[in-house]
Amino acid sequence: MNYRHQYHAGNFADVLKHAALVRLVRAMQRKDRGFLYIDTHSGRGRYDLAAAAHGDTLERTPEWPEGIGRLWTRSDLPEAVADYVEQVRAFDRREGNREPIPRFYPGSPRLVRALARPQDRLSLFEKQPEEAAALKTEFDFERGVGIQAADGYTAMRGQLPPPEKRALVLIDPPFEAQDEFARIVDSVDEGLTRLPAATIALWYPLTERARIDVFFRELIARNLPPTFAIELTVVGPAHPMKMKGSGLVVINPPWQIDRELAALASWLAEALAQAPGGGAGLRWLVNER
Repeated sequence: MNYRHQYHAGNFADVLKHAALVRLVRAMQRKDRGFLYIDTHSGRGRYDLAAAAHGDTLERTPEWPEGIGRLWTRSDLPEAVADYVEQVRAFDRREGNREPIPRFYPGSPRLVRALARPQDRLSLFEKQPEEAAALKTEFDFERGVGIQAADGYTAMRGQLPPPEKRALVLIDPPFEAQDEFARIVDSVDEGLTRLPAATIALWYPLTERARIDVFFRELIARNLPPTFAIELTVVGPAHPMKMKGSGLVVINPPWQIDRELAALASWLAEALAQAPGGGAGLRWLVNER
């Protein structure tokens, strides 16, 4: 695997994914009983945005200014967006940044760890050796956090069902492999077999509409529980940008989270637009019963 999220941390796709993740965690915490958070592709847990402009051999255009950078100084953030931005800001401050622009950005494991209660646990997986080593260093000796340098798609086999009988799973792969969508579908199928009530969030890039529609059909064919997809695009279909947006499938969504995420994505569509023609939308793949 060659993917390094370092270069994409804090971009518009991260904003949607992480703002939604914060809402999902908050929704899971409406109940006092703890839950297990599983992150199948954890990355290194934290990112230095100042390093995002430096590739292995060439300078790069950092992506965070068009993502978290757009929100950093705004005073009109809706509550759901403000909650996410404050989590990022708090992490940035704890890491010592005193500049007026963000420097240190938390990955999904760090965001969830900051929100976790004593009764909530994290199980983090990362396959890429360097990223896994950095992840272990990041969370070494923290209680309630388990780390494995392993293929995240196998995570649910050993983790579900957890003693808590409640789980929130984030599947956020790099989409480098040709069979990535197929592996997601198989993992979801196995995870729901082991814990039918698990809440599972699947991140995907919007590059080819046809592939996403096939992905949806394959998911639906697995006899899913209630499931919706929320999408955000920052440019129109004809724009040359390769990744025009991203989406999140949510399986077994917490009660009324669809309303929260639809409003969140709609606001972000305007705030993060890079060209005319973008937008946001939510569709139910399997309706609530």
